[in-house]
Amino acid sequence: MAAKKAAQGAKQEEGKYKHTVDLPKTSFGLRANSIMREPELQKLWEENQVLKRVSERNTGATFVLHDGPPYANGDLHMGHALNKILKDIINRYKSMDKETLNALTPIKLRQKAAKFAKATVTTQMNSFKRFGVWADWDNPYLTLSPEYEASQLEVFGQMVMKGYIYRGRKPVHWSPSSRTALAEAELEYSENHISKSIYAAFKVTNLSNPALLEEFLPNLCLAIWTTTPWTIPANAAVAVNPELTYAVVELQSVLQSESKSGGNQRKLGNMLSSESRKPFIIVAADLVSALESKWGMKLVIQKSFPGSALEHCRYIHPVNGNECSVVLGGDYITTESGTGLVHTAPGHGQEDYLTGLKYGLPIVSPVDDEGNFTAEAGQFSGLSVLGTGNAAVVKYLDEQCNLILEEPYKHKYPYDWRSKEPTIFRATEQWFASVDGFRNAAMDAIRRVSWFPSQAENRIVAMTSSRSDWCISRQRTWGVPIPVFYHVDSQEPLITEETIEHIKGIVSKKGSDAWWYMTIEDLLPEKYRDKASEYRKGTDTMDVWFDSGSSWAAVLAKRDGLNFPADVYLEGSDQHRGWFQSSLLTSIATTGKAPYSSVITHGFVLDEKGFKMSKSLGNVVDPEKVIVGGKNSKEEPGYGADVLRLWVSSVDYTGDVLVGPQILRQMSEMYRKLRGTMRFLLSNLHDWKPENSIPYSDLPKIDKYALFQLENVVTSMKDSYENYQFYKIYQILQRFAIVDLSNFYFDVAKDRLYVGGRVSFTRKSCQTVLSAHLLYLVRAIAPIMPHLAEDVWQNLPFQHILDDGSVAEYVFNLKWPVRNEEWLSVPKDDVDFLGVILELRSEVNKILESARTGKLIGSSLDAKVYLHAENVNTVSKLKELASANNDADALHRLFITSQVEILPSLSEETKSGVSNAGTFSDERTGNIWIGVTRADGEKCERCWNYTRDVGSFLDHPTLCARCHGVIDLPPVPAAAAVS
Repeated sequence: MAAKKAAQGAKQEEGKYKHTVDLPKTSFGLRANSIMREPELQKLWEENQVLKRVSERNTGATFVLHDGPPYANGDLHMGHALNKILKDIINRYKSMDKETLNALTPIKLRQKAAKFAKATVTTQMNSFKRFGVWADWDNPYLTLSPEYEASQLEVFGQMVMKGYIYRGRKPVHWSPSSRTALAEAELEYSENHISKSIYAAFKVTNLSNPALLEEFLPNLCLAIWTTTPWTIPANAAVAVNPELTYAVVELQSVLQSESKSGGNQRKLGNMLSSESRKPFIIVAADLVSALESKWGMKLVIQKSFPGSALEHCRYIHPVNGNECSVVLGGDYITTESGTGLVHTAPGHGQEDYLTGLKYGLPIVSPVDDEGNFTAEAGQFSGLSVLGTGNAAVVKYLDEQCNLILEEPYKHKYPYDWRSKEPTIFRATEQWFASVDGFRNAAMDAIRRVSWFPSQAENRIVAMTSSRSDWCISRQRTWGVPIPVFYHVDSQEPLITEETIEHIKGIVSKKGSDAWWYMTIEDLLPEKYRDKASEYRKGTDTMDVWFDSGSSWAAVLAKRDGLNFPADVYLEGSDQHRGWFQSSLLTSIATTGKAPYSSVITHGFVLDEKGFKMSKSLGNVVDPEKVIVGGKNSKEEPGYGADVLRLWVSSVDYTGDVLVGPQILRQMSEMYRKLRGTMRFLLSNLHDWKPENSIPYSDLPKIDKYALFQLENVVTSMKDSYENYQFYKIYQILQRFAIVDLSNFYFDVAKDRLYVGGRVSFTRKSCQTVLSAHLLYLVRAIAPIMPHLAEDVWQNLPFQHILDDGSVAEYVFNLKWPVRNEEWLSVPKDDVDFLGVILELRSEVNKILESARTGKLIGSSLDAKVYLHAENVNTVSKLKELASANNDADALHRLFITSQVEILPSLSEETKSGVSNAGTFSDERTGNIWIGVTRADGEKCERCWNYTRDVGSFLDHPTLCARCHGVIDLPPVPAAAAVS
């Protein structure tokens, strides 16, 4: 019944849960926050979409690469189509009855959380395997494993011993909905948050320089602006910028044109709307005009002076009546908005806190863990600072005639990334890491790391250089405990090298649950056990970013085959303030080195139109459906994992990327063509044996040219792999493996592969080249399309012997091809001229197509091509190819025509006799005239080439001399047969 009532309540008031259930970090640094499915809630989870309330995060995959299979490291997620995971936990305590709630002890909660997290890891692992992700699946690291937790405590202990960890009372991001402090990386910023902003006036009582403003007393006020009225009870000072000019202004008549601006939501305070005498107000001089418009009042400047003149002036606190001081703030006080005077509450803001330290201001924070005012807030006690308490403060200020104006203000505001609820700044006792102690070392290390893309360095530099001390404590039951004991009377912490080492040893054997079920006496080392009754255990746990930020120590430093630092850390671009930074800080603090040599960041996945994916919009792309297909195979066909991986390689992941049905269809077509290329290579090597290879020196020019291109292409692909520019590899594959090979080399090779004779020199030379292409390309595509590469390798028609003499059973037994300098030794003139021939071939094909359209020819083999060049050198080279010693280099074979004739001269009579002609122009060759006629001779029945020797053999009168020899019959001249 309790569960049913909770579901009904949730439908009416979605999002009003305050309590959260957080799950511990798991394998791959998984931030697994999800439903803990009580039996009575199972049905609700399936049926109630309000309770479900999940949020899919666009975070990326993280790997630590080394000399061997990559291990998953850090926060590995499947975000939409790059990764795909993370569902935020929903608040379900209110759906549990009191008995169930009371029974959920810390240990039971941790056990449930661990069970669910491990099950989630198994589910995700199966998905990752289907993606073709390569990892040590039999031995993954889990951040909740005892050995990992012990390594994390070791990092913490080293930072303690170096003096980087301290306990202090400072304002931190606090989540009332989760009742814990949060790190910057645990925040999400809403662009549409609307705050209740106010302009208020605090009455001045004493002046530091009476001669300056005494004439305006006792009717002088300081005007402040704030978007957090609930912090007014904690006010300790008003800060001004000493470099700005301020003015005393007199409030005069209401401006009719402005009095109604802002609509119904804008409300003038009693100070402006009452008929009583208006006070003199101090504001920044540059803001007078803007404030006139905002308040709808005529503001007349009576006196101007520098901000420094206001220091130590005194005013009456608007709530408690105490006298407070005007202080000098920093450059955070500007004239971009507000009044130029900043209400300062050191317990509720970072700049306020620093200013408070400078002036010794009290750190007041009358707010409890749930975000309600405490008794220290007097009449507001018990009210929610984000709700009724905020409104109550505004109402009180108005009643006391301190309110100038109230209006809604839309701005960027931090939310808890788990509960999706607003956070507050609140001073509490927390544990911090003093980043100032090693900031310079961290900045130096950043400059020694390779960042991909390069601009990523600017992001982490900006975030690290300006980072305040790191709040590492959290008020949660799950997670790794901060190993500290407190004296029950003095509350002084007991945390020494000896106590940390003792607890680390316990955790390494029993796990961090031991902190909750073992007695203080057992948790303390021998030296302190006789005083166990004088201490209590701390209840804080470590920030999840300290968990994941310790992965370098728990994995790289502890596992065989791995080295420190990691070759690569890879994650989404949001991790400059998260995992990248926390890993850097913990590593620098303890080792003085960055934990990574390179860092790769990627953007997020959007739909084909560039919109963020949303279930409500119906534009979510599920990687599982991309691979296996949906219920409707026509609308949602299954493409297999390699198509998904090919898409990943095709995009410039350094920015946000697009995916959708049309893009996936294009990828599928690309994959199909690439697969066709590999099938062509395999099928034409079905009878190939490596010992049949033709020595490089004997290869035809066209084959040497093909190997020259192959070596250059594979070298370019290697460079792109090493620079993590996978989209360039995709482009190379698209251009070379599909277009260049298919349109030229494969095209011209078919004649000698299918027609020229099984054991002919030209076929063997072609197979020599094809085998090289197969062995190179299968290695080049393997990292991107491992399934296709392995499929190719398992159908390899010959054995490939490795350098050690063993047979390569799997494609990943291979290494990247060693650079072949011999293949690159083709003379530059030959390379250039063969490149020209390819361009000339394209022009010839255009004229052949024209002849085909005009019904002069059917196929290109019906044609004879005439060429005439004016450049002597060009003529010589064309003649050399036209009369090549081997059939492979013959110009008519390259053009796939029956004949090519090089004309020594070009008469008008010749030109007039050729109806299909054109000109090829290139600065390297000069002009080349091209003409096309029907071929001379008769058509060979076998090869379809036209030659004059068809009909010369009585036993096979329809064959040409080449084909007659191929079918292994001795040539019998027709004349001899007659005799």
